[in-house]
Amino acid sequence: MDALANLLDGPRARGAFLMKVVLDPPWSIHVRDEAPLALVTMVRGSGWVIAGDDSPVKVNTGDVVIARGTTPYIVADDPGTPPQVVIHPGDRCTTLHGEPLEEKLGLGVRTWGDNVDGDTMMLIGTYHMSGEVSRRLLDALPPMLIVPSGRWESPIIPVLADEIVKDEPAQAVVLDRLLDLVLITVLRAWFAQQDAETPPWYRAHGDPVVGAALRMIYNDPAHPWTVASLADSTGVSRATLARRFTELVGESPMAFLTDWRLALAADLLREPEATVGSVARKVGYGSSFALSAAFKRVRGVSPRAHLADQR
Repeated sequence: MDALANLLDGPRARGAFLMKVVLDPPWSIHVRDEAPLALVTMVRGSGWVIAGDDSPVKVNTGDVVIARGTTPYIVADDPGTPPQVVIHPGDRCTTLHGEPLEEKLGLGVRTWGDNVDGDTMMLIGTYHMSGEVSRRLLDALPPMLIVPSGRWESPIIPVLADEIVKDEPAQAVVLDRLLDLVLITVLRAWFAQQDAETPPWYRAHGDPVVGAALRMIYNDPAHPWTVASLADSTGVSRATLARRFTELVGESPMAFLTDWRLALAADLLREPEATVGSVARKVGYGSSFALSAAFKRVRGVSPRAHLADQR
């Protein structure tokens, strides 16, 4: 697996919130839903995104906005249009005074707005995920990124626009998978940009020595890796590997290995049939005790306590 494959292996929507929004100007939506990850695709028309004290950014037809983290932001037809609608946690929609708007602005199945033929059409998808493998992806992204239409191309958006208004059996599963495909396609295009704010460990994959060591860790986390065995497999000395790895990645090979193993463990523990012992063996720990000790040492809680907190 490569760096991007490992990053994108985490996002798997389960009951994601999806909505087609159709509006005529003036319009302004204040998003305060606290979702860890959201996508806004401008299918028709244009708008502006205002996040905190940052300058407003224009969003044109075909552009995709990815918002990471729980910081509120505004999507509007014009930076000067005051917010009219607030999106709260749980995807609850109200006026600024708290009056419900779901029924008033409902235009059909997963469709919301003031005019079904409005000048502006957006597709909005929201993830409510908390997996630890996904945390590495979230940490790799800036709070807000915009991928212009000219830098990515995919036939998925028209399919998603058609499917989002259907109410067929297993429709939620279909929409989840389509949302995953949109996210992966957009992020792949964004990471390919030379000016993308990628993390050091991602850029380190281009180094012939450190990149090879990272791929070995990713592909076989259960192997009893040491600095010596990684160095031997990459054809350099222990000192050379340790120095180059730390310089490029920002942490030692063993610290990175531990973090990756625990991230995998946290995600695997969410599976219904998982036990601490079975997960420990999959990520390179000989027993449930060894995994629990590492979890407590690095994260301050036991695997079971962490899982209970996530649920």
